[in-house]
Amino acid sequence: MNSIWPLVQNETIKIIKKKRFYVVLLVLLVLVPMFTYAQMRQAQENRTKFGEDWRVELQQAITDNQNSLGSDRVPEEWKKYRRVFVQQMQYYLENDVNPNEPGGVTFTREFLDNSSSLFIPLLIMTIASDLVSAERTGGTIKMLLTRPIRRWKVLLSKLITLTMFVSLIVVSTFIISYVISGAAFGYSGFNIPVFTGFQPGDTGTDMSSVHAIAQWQFILMQMGLIWFVGLTVGLLAFMVSVLVRSTAASIVIMMAALIAGTILTNMAASWSTAKYLFMVNLGLTNYLSGSPAPIEGMTLPFSLGVLAVWALASVIVSFAVFTKRDVLN
Repeated sequence: MNSIWPLVQNETIKIIKKKRFYVVLLVLLVLVPMFTYAQMRQAQENRTKFGEDWRVELQQAITDNQNSLGSDRVPEEWKKYRRVFVQQMQYYLENDVNPNEPGGVTFTREFLDNSSSLFIPLLIMTIASDLVSAERTGGTIKMLLTRPIRRWKVLLSKLITLTMFVSLIVVSTFIISYVISGAAFGYSGFNIPVFTGFQPGDTGTDMSSVHAIAQWQFILMQMGLIWFVGLTVGLLAFMVSVLVRSTAASIVIMMAALIAGTILTNMAASWSTAKYLFMVNLGLTNYLSGSPAPIEGMTLPFSLGVLAVWALASVIVSFAVFTKRDVLN
């Protein structure tokens, strides 16, 4: 394994020199302040409208969603989500817990939740989509493979480097979100209780398994699931990079798949076999908050298993193709 680490170091240097990781950080540094400002304005409007009592705001949200359930213009799928939302908010009211307690930690938790299935995977895709295809475009693959090193070691070094940068992107997202939003909302709130364990039931949401955990524990669980999603997307993008010679084509393919997943999640409730597609299973953090699964039969273990199969298959295909194909032409 000692021969792998110099290759990993070389791959790390190449990624840094391409400055794509810096672009990822720049995107976060630009967008997070925008989201923070929008959240701050929303909080100010809510205080003006409802005063300082968060219960009034929560009760109004419950009433609005209950009223929409009787409208024929609201699709049945949307009504399902709103019924679950109403039950969860009533549970928070009964237990005297503000689910939207203002603070940098709460903002970070919500930002991670909203970014887990598309935004963060897109950031990771920018790193993974050209790890091999860019070598062909630039002609450096020929020089790399003339060294007395087995091809599988070359590819393994790229996978190890990709895993490192997936971890860096997830951690960077948390740090940047917390530091910037904390300047506006304050840095406290790690010990605020958050309820988890909501389960879908025959008549709505099953509350029997609901329990409170500290917000820092909830965020750690979020980050673990986001890391798994990011790694799966990264491995799939890596496979496409091995199969496709053009970096642009590799990026377009993965971007189309991720965006299609967002659309399918909202439209594929009646297409049961769609639950085996990787992009429909990227919203792992939704299981923590008790949001209904997009397709009946989907659970957290199921989605983890589907993503694991896709990730393993992508690794097998990547090694099989890279070690056998004539990549020098």
